[in-house]
Amino acid sequence: MSSDTPLQECDDCLAPAEAFSVIANETRLSILEALWQAPERPVRFSELRKEVGLRDSAQFNYHLQQLADHFVVQTDDGYDFRQAGKKVVSAILAGSFNEHPRLDPIELDETCADCGANLHATYEDETLVIDCPDCAKLYGSYSFPPGGLNDRTDCEIMDAFNQRVRHLHCLAADGVCPECNGKMETDVTRDTEEILGTKIRVDHQCEQCRHRLRSTVGLSLLDQSQVVTFYSDHGIDLCSKPFWALSWCVSDDQTRILSDDPWEIEVTISLSDDELHVIVDGGLNVVEIERGQVA
Repeated sequence: MSSDTPLQECDDCLAPAEAFSVIANETRLSILEALWQAPERPVRFSELRKEVGLRDSAQFNYHLQQLADHFVVQTDDGYDFRQAGKKVVSAILAGSFNEHPRLDPIELDETCADCGANLHATYEDETLVIDCPDCAKLYGSYSFPPGGLNDRTDCEIMDAFNQRVRHLHCLAADGVCPECNGKMETDVTRDTEEILGTKIRVDHQCEQCRHRLRSTVGLSLLDQSQVVTFYSDHGIDLCSKPFWALSWCVSDDQTRILSDDPWEIEVTISLSDDELHVIVDGGLNVVEIERGQVA
């Protein structure tokens, strides 16, 4: 349900610089970490102080009150997180603040559609890139927090990356920013720069934080029910299939513009002698699906 009611002004909200100054303290970060590690929340004052290891009750209370109302909340049963507090801890655990790992290139089983060489994945600056080492064709480049590398084999890293990219685009296509939950707008254009090696591109941009995702049209169909069923009918679990192994996700070879005013774009998905023709509009909404035999 939508509402045109304007958001009320916040009288006690912290400015961004002030918010960061509040948590730029070892004791306060320890409090947030202790809350995170607690088997159950809310956590009572005495238990929380014990976990942090600060003997001076007055000093501990001072730091706890600095976090109150913005990062933690006090209830009758103790202290619990506010959403901002959870975000701080999850960002630390993800390694976004304090880890800058590099990863040796991972050779993948999937091959390049253009030259047949095995694709590889490289990781640097919190970004995982899949491309062809021989012809340099790009198959995907997305942020991947350092914490996602911990305790995972190369295969598990790639599985996690595949699911992350799917999740990012699923949210964006539904109009939700994966970074801040703001409103995401979708724009389909002819890719004159051919940055992705395609002639059509999809840009998702958040109106609030300006976060942007760029993709092909096909990526928006990965969780479409009839596409999933089409693969299932052929004994393939599309949900676990790497997106970079699907030609209709990473190129325009199976994509055709039927109209650009308004947008009507057809994506043809082929398996054996079976074809699925999916037509989407400029908002990536499916307007027509037809299944039949390969001509």
